[in-house]
Amino acid sequence: MVRLIDIAGRAGVSVMTVSRVLRDTPDISAATKARVRALAQQMGYVPDVMARGLRTRNTGLLAVVVPNVADPAVTRIVSALDECVHALGYDLLVSQSLGRVEREEVCLRRALARRAEGLFLYPVYRLDPAARVFDEVERHGTKVVVLGPKPAYCESFVNVQADEAQASSEATSHLLELGHRRIAFLAGPPTSPTAQSRFEGYSRALRRAGLAVDDALVFHAGETAEDGAKATEQLLAENVSATAIQAVNDLVAMGAAHLLLDRGFRIPEELSVVGYGNIPCSELFRVPLTTVRQPKYQLGLAAGAMMQALLRGESVSSRQLPAVLVARASSGPASSRA
Repeated sequence: MVRLIDIAGRAGVSVMTVSRVLRDTPDISAATKARVRALAQQMGYVPDVMARGLRTRNTGLLAVVVPNVADPAVTRIVSALDECVHALGYDLLVSQSLGRVEREEVCLRRALARRAEGLFLYPVYRLDPAARVFDEVERHGTKVVVLGPKPAYCESFVNVQADEAQASSEATSHLLELGHRRIAFLAGPPTSPTAQSRFEGYSRALRRAGLAVDDALVFHAGETAEDGAKATEQLLAENVSATAIQAVNDLVAMGAAHLLLDRGFRIPEELSVVGYGNIPCSELFRVPLTTVRQPKYQLGLAAGAMMQALLRGESVSSRQLPAVLVARASSGPASSRA
């Protein structure tokens, strides 16, 4: 391993001079800087980031905790975050909570132990309004940007999110404009603010059209394709005469559509299906899925810019970005056959 003393010996300068050159202090001549840097590169010098962090109290490390790195929506946001963090000269520590509170706590405490200067968080939502681990994060003074809606225990942090309620309302309005009046909703987990916002958008559009929310048309699904299939099985068993299905996300929508197609239903001639998220496979589905396109990459870029401002000590406000309806083949005019 090449040390500063090795470079100093080759360059014929002091170790302190080499240190100042590598820290780019202004009191060293340009010629000396060029010679020392060329030697450092030639000799394969790699700075000891941990030692530098102990001296400067800056680790150059940011962390992001996500539910699952395989989630297509999460992947796009993390990709944008990595671009921002790289441009800042920081490294990004990525960990996944897998949607479990106890694992999330471990991930956060490991990030604090590594002295991460900032955290990007997808919180694991729970019914309890308090969460001790987030109090620990706040006491450490770590900069935090929440990705998505803020739960009560993250109230002191800023967040960036899509306008979930408005986008979901537009999806429902799209079905209403096609003549649908019996629109079933496959809802997400009750603890998730995102799922709640999407249901609120659905409800808002119905009320605006002069329709009441019919509890018989609301089914608790979840977040996976399997959840969507199970909820649709229940919908068919209860014979609720729906002409369209709106799902909390694309996976739930595709699970529902898979079951319908396998049962011989024609989409959208007999039942329209609408999702949310515009994950990559939604356009390539058996019947290309009408959905809501979230600004995933833009959300990541916005979160990165907010973190940069926080690290500079600037005041930062939460942000909300618009999402856009993408109409495809899975939605069509209401059928007289329910």
